[in-house]
Amino acid sequence: MSATASLALAPSNGLFSRLVATIDRLLMTYAEITIRNGDIPRCIL
Repeated sequence: MSATASLALAPSNGLFSRLVATIDRLLMTYAEITIRNGDIPRCIL
């Protein structure tokens, strides 16, 4: 027997991955609108 353990992951097309993809699309749309409006704060170092 092997000393390592294996972890069975859920299929990538499951509900969780769809949720993450939806959140990603929403955040990318928000970022594009923010860039278009010029609302990005300047980073002053």
